[in-house]
Amino acid sequence: MTICELQEKVLQLKKEKDFCILAHAYQGQEILEVADYTGDSYGLSVQASRDAHRNVLMCGVRFMAETCKVLSPDKRVLLANPLAGCPMAEQLDLETLEALKEKYPGYAAVAYINTTSELKTACDVCVTSSSAVKICRALPADKILFIPDQQLGRYVAAQVPEKQFAFYSGGCPRHVVVRAHDVERARAAHPEALLLVHPECRPEVVSQADYVGSTTGIMDFAMKSERDSFLIGTENSIVEHLQFACPDKAFYPLSVNLSCMNMKVTTLMDVYRALSGRGGEEIALPQPVLDGAGRCIRRMIELGG
Repeated sequence: MTICELQEKVLQLKKEKDFCILAHAYQGQEILEVADYTGDSYGLSVQASRDAHRNVLMCGVRFMAETCKVLSPDKRVLLANPLAGCPMAEQLDLETLEALKEKYPGYAAVAYINTTSELKTACDVCVTSSSAVKICRALPADKILFIPDQQLGRYVAAQVPEKQFAFYSGGCPRHVVVRAHDVERARAAHPEALLLVHPECRPEVVSQADYVGSTTGIMDFAMKSERDSFLIGTENSIVEHLQFACPDKAFYPLSVNLSCMNMKVTTLMDVYRALSGRGGEEIALPQPVLDGAGRCIRRMIELGG
């Protein structure tokens, strides 16, 4: 079976089974082409909550499917590949978070959206990479415990110097591997290119960027820019998607190491099998987790829009 033939079967099945397909931007192009919505994790969850379909298939990682379920508790939410986890979301557990809160009394606990729903129940608010600065600035608290990504946390702290921050020593294992020498090498090869990076990267990389933003922000910037050459400092799927979206522009990976194995584990065949009832995993969350994580997310919407 060809990719095109399999895509046709997926499109037919999602219509027959009343499914809405969500594809995170780090998925392969062949999956994005059959999705109803593509983009960042939180944006996808919001789209699903507004969509009329009774069933949702998340092509991404587990915490994204959980967020979908929190925002659409009455819908059936499936994760296309049950093995698709997020090392950053899973590197901090509830017990460790409670110990951190005891270590930093009086600090507002701010969770990056890239956390499990269970962790969100013990936090005051969650944030996305694009809303983190706005929300941390708007919080009444003047002391913030930012979890789990210290790279994003330190980027936010630099933009909000009036507040005191504490961090957990976590981060994205993919973005954190990129170093200053990778920037030097890439710029030597493509001196005309603008450098666009995600704030999950190390400060030594972020400080050299021409633009810093979320995955969606990076894509929007590149597509709207009058420049025609870009180094992409986030997951390498974005290089491919931008090449399809803007064939007259040139896009280069900042590092070959910026490829997420957890995102790549989901295949078009996984999508097909999930829709046909022979694969995927239905997401079920206890009511206290739905309630607690929902409170955390609603607070994010209240402060960040």
